[in-house]
Amino acid sequence: YLEMPCHHNLELYLKEYMNAGGMEDDPKGPLFRRLNGGRRLETQALTRSRLHRTEALLMIKRRAKQAGIENPGMCNHSFRGTGITAYLSNPEAKLEHAQTMAGHADPKTTRLYDRRSEVLSLDEVERIGI
Repeated sequence: YLEMPCHHNLELYLKEYMNAGGMEDDPKGPLFRRLNGGRRLETQALTRSRLHRTEALLMIKRRAKQAGIENPGMCNHSFRGTGITAYLSNPEAKLEHAQTMAGHADPKTTRLYDRRSEVLSLDEVERIGI
């Protein structure tokens, strides 16, 4: 496993999530867990069983659809590219740091996740003479 510092905002979100899910007394257990109790929110509770990646994928696709995001290729791993791209968008970011955070042995692998070239800014669109 890769150990690295936790962003202070993420730490707050995780603590809130763990408290809400009754996981504060089980810090070594799975972070993402299965639900039991049926479809009614008031009867649902987190179990000690980890959420399987297929279940996570279905949840991500369902939430994306609810949010109006149509991306058939979206998957659990998409967030890795989003994180790397967001970090590298910072003018002071360094590829070596992104590589370390991602746990990649080769910077070429990290570059595969960099989607900055896919982002079309409003400034670029405004350069079109109409």
